[in-house]
Amino acid sequence: MSEPAAALLGVAQRFGRKIVLRAVDLMLAPGAIVGLVGANGAGKTTLFAILAGLLQPDAGERRLFGAAADEVDAAARARLAYVAHATQLYGGLSARENLALFADLRRAAGLATRPADEVLLELGLPAEALGRPVATFSRGMAQRVALARALAARPELLLLDEPFTALDAGGRAMLSQVLQGERRRGAAVLLSSHDFDALVHICDRIVLLEHGALTRSAEHDGDRAVFRRRAAALWQDLPPEPGDTVVDGPVA
Repeated sequence: MSEPAAALLGVAQRFGRKIVLRAVDLMLAPGAIVGLVGANGAGKTTLFAILAGLLQPDAGERRLFGAAADEVDAAARARLAYVAHATQLYGGLSARENLALFADLRRAAGLATRPADEVLLELGLPAEALGRPVATFSRGMAQRVALARALAARPELLLLDEPFTALDAGGRAMLSQVLQGERRRGAAVLLSSHDFDALVHICDRIVLLEHGALTRSAEHDGDRAVFRRRAAALWQDLPPEPGDTVVDGPVA
C-alpha cells in the first residue's frame, strides 16, 4: 500500500480561547477524492491552511508525501496546490498572464508546468477571454482561472476550498470531470463544498467536521446509491445552507 499523500495525526488548533480543531486524524491517499463537509465556521478553512503549510498546528503531526512536515518546504509546496475560497488572482493581468507568471516562478525552480492555454480551455474558459484582464471576469470565470493555475502544476496533492463556488451547472459538471481525471492520474484530492450532489458524484469518501473534530464519515464501496444514503446522513444535523451562488456566465 502506498504512503498517503498527506496525513494529519492528532492535530489541534486554537485561536486565543477558541478551540477550532481538536485531535483531527485525516489520511489522503493517492488516487482518491475526499469531501470535507461541516457548518460554516466548523474549521474547514483552518484544516486546509494547515495541510497547505500556511498555518502551524498547535499540536499533532502533519505528514506530506510519506514524511513528517513540521515545516512545509519548497520541495513539498511544489508537489501540492491549494485553491482558497478567494481566487487570489492579479486582476490587472489576463488569464493567460496569471498562469504565465505562475509558470515563470516554477521554471525558476526547475519545475515544469502545463501550457496556459491548454489548461484554461480545459476548465471551460472561452478562447476569446484568455487575453482579457481577470478584473473584467465574472466570479465564476475567475474561479476557473484559479483552478486552472492549480492544475497546471500537475499536483500530487490538490486542496480545494469550495471549488464549485459561482460555477454554473455546466462549469460544475466540467470541474467534476477534470477532478475525476486528476484521480485517475493518481492525485490525492480534498475538497469542501455545500453542493451535496457534486460531492456524492465524485467522492470516494466524505468526512464530517463538527465541534472541531472529524466525527463521522461515509465511504463509497462500489454502490453509488448506498453511498448517497450514507452521505445524506452526514447532512442531517447540519444547519441549512443557501448553497453556492451561481453567477457564472459568458464574458462580454
